[in-house]
Amino acid sequence: MRISDAFQKTLERVQTIEARLQSLRGEPPASPPQPFESAFVAPVGFPVGGTPPPGMQIRVRQWEPIVAPIAARYNLDTALVLRIIEAESGGDPRAVSPKGALGLMQLMPETARALGVSDPFDPVQNIEGGVRYLSHLLQRFGDLRLALAAYNAGSGRVLQYGGVPPFPETQRYIERILG
Repeated sequence: MRISDAFQKTLERVQTIEARLQSLRGEPPASPPQPFESAFVAPVGFPVGGTPPPGMQIRVRQWEPIVAPIAARYNLDTALVLRIIEAESGGDPRAVSPKGALGLMQLMPETARALGVSDPFDPVQNIEGGVRYLSHLLQRFGDLRLALAAYNAGSGRVLQYGGVPPFPETQRYIERILG
């Protein structure tokens, strides 16, 4: 079994457990995640489904031909993924953060392994892993702001604070992506 298959099965199991816990607590079942188009409020000059605005770095725009089919496969907007790449790495596929996040979408090594990304500096693998992870976060939290907060600060922090953590870095990150 490939790591990505194991990760997908683990995600499905986590979702099953979360649904069971909600049932045991007497909570209504979680509503299915909103379609991306209704969850995303496009910043001025950055239409949903449109091309990146003229100000977006050329370095980031070069990844659009790779991002578009991957984003479409996960029902995510190409422009959103490009904004994340811009915020995370500035479009540098060799980027390494001070905390050890790697590549275009700044995957932590253990997250990359869990997503089946064997080379986080390979743009296609990194984008595939990052988009798959973002899609999982959207399904888990059902809200784009929370999914972005979890992508930046970690799911545990979003759960700990019951929403977007009060970290200035995370709040700036969300604002930078959503406008």
